[in-house]
Amino acid sequence: MKDRLKILASLLATVPALYATELHVAITGADTNPGTLRGPLRSIQHAANLARPGDIVTVHAGVYREQITPPRGGTSAKKRITFRAAPNEKATITGSEIVKGWVPVTKDTWKVIIPNRFFGTFNPYADVIYGDWFDAKGRVHHSGAVYLNGDWLIEAPGLEPVLKGAGETPLWFGEVGTDSTTLWAQFKGVNPNDQPIEINVRQTVFTPEKPGVDYITVRGFDLRNAATPWAPPTAGQIGIVSAYWCKGWIIEGNEIAYSKCSGVALGKYSDVWDNRAESAEGYVGTLTRALTNGWNRATVGGHLVRSNHIHHCEQTGVVGSLGCSFSTVTGNVIHDIHVRQLFGGAEMAGIKFHGAIDVTISHNHIYRCGDVAGIWLDWMAQGARVTGNLLHDNRGWCGDLFLEMQHGPLLVDNNLLLSTNRIYLNSKGIAFVHNLIAGPVEQERFDARNTPFHKPHSTEVAGLHDSTNGDERFYNNLFVPPASLHGLDNSMLPCFAAGNVYCQGSQPSKFDTEALLKPGCAVGVKLSQQAGAWYVELCADPAWSKEVKRKLVTTELLGRAKISDCAYDNPDGSALRVTSDYFGKRRHMKNPFPGPFEVSSGGKQTFRVWE
Repeated sequence: MKDRLKILASLLATVPALYATELHVAITGADTNPGTLRGPLRSIQHAANLARPGDIVTVHAGVYREQITPPRGGTSAKKRITFRAAPNEKATITGSEIVKGWVPVTKDTWKVIIPNRFFGTFNPYADVIYGDWFDAKGRVHHSGAVYLNGDWLIEAPGLEPVLKGAGETPLWFGEVGTDSTTLWAQFKGVNPNDQPIEINVRQTVFTPEKPGVDYITVRGFDLRNAATPWAPPTAGQIGIVSAYWCKGWIIEGNEIAYSKCSGVALGKYSDVWDNRAESAEGYVGTLTRALTNGWNRATVGGHLVRSNHIHHCEQTGVVGSLGCSFSTVTGNVIHDIHVRQLFGGAEMAGIKFHGAIDVTISHNHIYRCGDVAGIWLDWMAQGARVTGNLLHDNRGWCGDLFLEMQHGPLLVDNNLLLSTNRIYLNSKGIAFVHNLIAGPVEQERFDARNTPFHKPHSTEVAGLHDSTNGDERFYNNLFVPPASLHGLDNSMLPCFAAGNVYCQGSQPSKFDTEALLKPGCAVGVKLSQQAGAWYVELCADPAWSKEVKRKLVTTELLGRAKISDCAYDNPDGSALRVTSDYFGKRRHMKNPFPGPFEVSSGGKQTFRVWE
């Protein structure tokens, strides 16, 4: 009898795994309902409280003004908790609320007085943005915002500018008293009581309160309007949606927009050292503590950020310190990041990662990012690969790409790097392969900071080293003006280059003894947008294959990074072979064509590079 009871208990324990629950949420629902399609819940948070590993939370069309704090995650990649917008329905989760009761002050300026109890325990208009490596530019910034028809106004440094006539970009200003918060805002030619005026009230939209909430999927939502904090690598990092020191999240198919600082955060946990470690030594301490708090492949990272539209974030589109390791960021459109530049510092980019070990950044479209770069990999991107991305119109001082304090190996291949600002290397052990490069490549002469390198495909630290420059590899790239490799000429370690083509006066480095110079060749790279798709037009000459025979880029060709003594291989340790071009088309195995496209015919050609 006891054996039968044990068997029965074992069978009952498997029921949740065999029959996962789908919980429905709708704005017409009620949290007293069972969560079925006919009896949906009202709040996503209530569904999150009920959901168990393997469950699906389906959210139907509507605007949900709440912050989702999942108390638990899944137990494996196959038993995750999935939060999804219902197919073909727009579900918006927002950190803002509509505010009425505006009264006129001047011709363009209105004000509203809001009881502080409206904000609960978090008032964004009293929340000052600060932190390690943050530059306030001589004024105070708050995480609050004011929105007119979905677009945000600019916070003024004081009340006086707001009382004047509205300029091209309207302003707002706030003051927080003991019992109430007063907001002044410019609404040129608009009565704000007749419009959907919104203000930030929540710090984030979808973030667990504690680490270790693993295996969550967030799919298909419109996520926006969050009063996010500055996210340096030494502090807990929070975005509109945050995998907060977790493992195995999937964030896909969402629109993520209007974050005061960061859109997606794949970062570290908070501790008593938050914003108290602004130095190289301080970050080494952060890393040391993280290793004792589970920074390893089995516990943290391994996220998938896929096919999202991320825009209008004033620090980063995607940020991650350590918690980003072993992740893939692919197929995203990231634009209008840090374009207002009211504040600054050292953490701004379309994608900004620290500790991006074995991270893949592939097939993203990144443009209109202000300082510092489209992609900024800072410290410990060992084994990372940046492949098949389209970058352009990034106007930061490092243009499309900034690689800082890397010891290699790190592979950058098959990218369209079309911004004309410099690509900046404060690193070594980088391989640039089959890229189209329009900006000059420059490098830091020497950086005395000692930063970590690791055992292969591991977070385990193998040693520390300064940033003696060099040990770079450039194979089979296509350079167009103002691109130049002269910036490598001061390298302290030997560099390697072969198979590159330099058109219209772009210049090789002294290391490129096999450079194919084509000063009279007008490649004429032109990027255009038509009917939602992006096209690159250029002229390529099949004769380039006959004039110089090129080698297929492999682990064997690239060798080993000098400092880490690690091979350029795949994350699983298998040998690397760059056998495909930007489109995934198979390359010529015995003589691959230079640049990102495997070309077989000559003359002017148009490539559809993004849809």
